[in-house]
Amino acid sequence: MNSRNKLIKKATEYYTKKLNEHGPTHRGVDWNSKESQDIRFDQLLKVIECNESFSILDYGCGYGALYPYMLDKFIEFDFYGYDTSNAMIEKALELYCNTNSNWFTKLEKINKTDYVIASGVFNVKFNILNNHWNDYVIDTLESINKISNKGFSFNLLSKYSDKSHMKYNLFYADPLYLFDYCKMNFSRNIALLHDYSLYEFTILVRKGK
Repeated sequence: MNSRNKLIKKATEYYTKKLNEHGPTHRGVDWNSKESQDIRFDQLLKVIECNESFSILDYGCGYGALYPYMLDKFIEFDFYGYDTSNAMIEKALELYCNTNSNWFTKLEKINKTDYVIASGVFNVKFNILNNHWNDYVIDTLESINKISNKGFSFNLLSKYSDKSHMKYNLFYADPLYLFDYCKMNFSRNIALLHDYSLYEFTILVRKGK
């Protein structure tokens, strides 16, 4: 098993345990509150600039909380959820079995979508060194870029967080470094959002301009 697969396996086990402990709630995907979860969704969805029908992939979807949130925001869209945890996908299928949504544990089964959103997938690094985890983040963003047509968005904890709130097992990224990387490698149209009330930032990558 290569190093990336080992990281994915570790993260899968971690979040599966959270779901088993807390069920399909914000705590089941390791967020402090539903309010903060919704704030993140609001920031990430700013990448969508069209009112017409579109397709979207929730990369690391957990039990699928983004899907019902989007139903209140958009009229018509094709929704795909991907997560490496079988337990998360089984719960999403249970919760949204009679809806227009699609859920997968294998990324290769999903066609390229207009947008990809990744919320919280880079936060928990366990005991992995920061430079190795940063490589993992970049590698994942490269993959996300390839499977999105119109753009993608993602969030990370910020290195500008208060030192007293930082935890050793979490990854605090440099927003300027990631802004620059996205600008130089993915698109000319990049937005860095670091003006909302959480210890994190969101980056929007819009293509085709």
